[in-house]
Amino acid sequence: MNKKDTMNKHLLSCDWGTSSFRLRLVNVKDHDVVGEVTSADGIGAVYNGWQEAKELDHIPRGWYYRTIISTQIKALTKQTGVDMTDVPIVVSGMASSSIGIEELPYARLPFALDGAHLGMKQYEGYPGFPHEVTLISGVRSDHDVMRGEETQLIGLGAAMDLSGRDAIFIFPGTHSKHMFVRDGRLIDFKTFMTGELFNLMANQSILKDSIDHYRQPDFDAEAAEAFRSGIRESGSGNILNALFTVRTNQLFDLLNKRENGMFLSGLLIGYEIRDLTKETNAHLVLCGGNNLYQLYKTAIEALGLAGRATIIPSEIVDRAATTGHIRIFENQHLTLNKTNL
Repeated sequence: MNKKDTMNKHLLSCDWGTSSFRLRLVNVKDHDVVGEVTSADGIGAVYNGWQEAKELDHIPRGWYYRTIISTQIKALTKQTGVDMTDVPIVVSGMASSSIGIEELPYARLPFALDGAHLGMKQYEGYPGFPHEVTLISGVRSDHDVMRGEETQLIGLGAAMDLSGRDAIFIFPGTHSKHMFVRDGRLIDFKTFMTGELFNLMANQSILKDSIDHYRQPDFDAEAAEAFRSGIRESGSGNILNALFTVRTNQLFDLLNKRENGMFLSGLLIGYEIRDLTKETNAHLVLCGGNNLYQLYKTAIEALGLAGRATIIPSEIVDRAATTGHIRIFENQHLTLNKTNL
């Protein structure tokens, strides 16, 4: 296979978060993932590494970030046997933040789910790094921001027919996102610090000695009931008071530590999802990854929302960012403004 055929056939899809890096080689025509590599080289660690390198050797920022990508491309080449010279790269996530490759301004609402209104920047390849790079910005409203989830939304929106209905896409995570879609456009979104609050309570608060952490295989009947009990508690009062019941559950031997961890999880996810009971006209689309899929599905069912919800399988959600990269690349590639990195 010659290089031109490889470039036309393949795309490198890079999802670069604060604490993780994922690079996939994908077939543009059928969206098949040919190979994948992941690492802990998140933007936060890479930025810190560049700061040190800059002080010692005055290394340019763009060059340093490219060396990280190059290392992973070499690993992916070894894995797949595909010559990736000249294969273009689309990068989303924190790579366009103030600690990324280059800070790009947030796109503003509303924006179409074909990615037409996203902010982007394109960099030409050159000797030593023969890859054209498309860097994708995040999105902001008047009160909120995100980087990365908008690309997943574009990928999922391409595969769904909502037939003119209002929809709320739910992306669980450390900072969960609820995205409000109308007529094929994102019109608003909200961030919930559900996962971060759980981690703080479970690891740094007085509650840390009252719980054991959730592991996916542990979601048996007893754990599920403790989780649903936390969801029920989320509707009974103030969250600041409700959190202390995790402590008393353990002091009064009402739940063991494993069940109590599930109770805390149900309590926090319950407060997040209960917010959606006020949105009576919108169809709900749960986009949960493997770690949180079962928990959020159970929460939606426990709160009586399953009848107006579509639950996207976790394996489809896992590929959403890559699908979004392909769609953005195909729709925008010819119109991007090229510049040198």
